[in-house]
Formats: sequence, structure tokens, C-alpha cells
Amino acid sequence: MGNHRIFTTSFASVYPHYINKVERKGHTKAELDEIIFWLTGYNEETFQQLLDDKIDFQTFFEKAPQINPNVTKITGVICGYRVEDIENPLMQKIRYLDKLVDELSKGKSMNKILRS
Repeated sequence: MGNHRIFTTSFASVYPHYINKVERKGHTKAELDEIIFWLTGYNEETFQQLLDDKIDFQTFFEKAPQINPNVTKITGVICGYRVEDIENPLMQKIRYLDKLVDELSKGKSMNKILRS
């Protein structure tokens, strides 16, 4: 998984797909944002600026104020890979986000998603 195409894909171009995925299942953009903020340490203002700047996934995670220390509690399979076994650190962070979005769309409680 060296230099995967997702690394240079604009986060802003994928974000609407995340929103659609959770809204189709009865959840809100606010819940999605809460998950993203929990994972990355961004807040509404810094996050909106990143969306406006159309930064790529690599920059999105490089600029993250603080990756939540509880990410190691995120386990399971996403896109056929166990997230805890992914060796590329950037791909692992992207898959952590994918896993959290999946958990929200499947109706898991926010306490469990945020590993509280």
C-alpha cells in the first residue's frame, strides 16, 4: 500500500460521501463531524478551513492537531483489511476514519464509537 491514490485525493471531495452515508442511515453531519474531531483533534473552524483549502488526505492527517490516543482501540475489518494490522501509518489513519464512519452508519452508539 505504498503511495495509494487516496493519499492525494482531496478530503473535501470525499467528505460529502461520508455525509451521505451517515444521513442515509438516519444520522447527522454533526455526528460525523464529532467523530472526525475526536479522531483528529480538529474543531469546526480549523476543519472548515481545511475543507475550503481542498487539502488531500495526507495533508489532512499531517496537519491534524492530535490523533486521539484511543485509536488503538479501533479494531475490525474495513475494505478487507484488519485496521490494527495495516502497516502504512497514513493508510491506517484513513481506515480508522472509514471504520468510525461505518460504525456510525450501522447505528453503533456514540460512546462506543468514541471508545469512551
